[in-house]
Amino acid sequence: MISKNYTVLLLFFIVLFCNAQESIKYKSNSYSATPNWEFICNSYVLSGAINIQIASTETGGILKLAVKTTDENFIISGNVYVDLKDVSFILCTDKNYREYTNGQAITYYNFTVAEMKRLKTTNIQDIRFNISGKKNTFSNQVGNFTAINKSTYFSTIYHNTNKIFETAAAISLL
Repeated sequence: MISKNYTVLLLFFIVLFCNAQESIKYKSNSYSATPNWEFICNSYVLSGAINIQIASTETGGILKLAVKTTDENFIISGNVYVDLKDVSFILCTDKNYREYTNGQAITYYNFTVAEMKRLKTTNIQDIRFNISGKKNTFSNQVGNFTAINKSTYFSTIYHNTNKIFETAAAISLL
């Protein structure tokens, strides 16, 4: 009887843990993903940030970029450069897989298995991306932007928490 109670309790914690993990829905499949990182993008005036998430797949990985826009006519398009701390970069080509939900333009890019191995060992320094669309008065910004791996705008020397997102550690847990 006692072992049955422990089994039920263990099953409850496993279900709770599995549901607490982040996931990305991509082409009607769900993949386990990193937490949602909000990289700072000083030159993008509308929100000043871009949301980034990485998922692991059977064929490598997925990069999800989401940015607030004024309407659905503005998209993240073109090649994306993922700059790493070891002064190398990963080029992600646009595969035209996009969506627009909750006021955010979302675009997905693919990583190869080799690129995912690099991401597991080296933190992301910044991500360079492009927003395009038909610009008019009081509309969204368009152009090239750089999102920097920083968790806060300002800090002091007495600020003891980590100022960057530890992307390599989170990706290696996938």
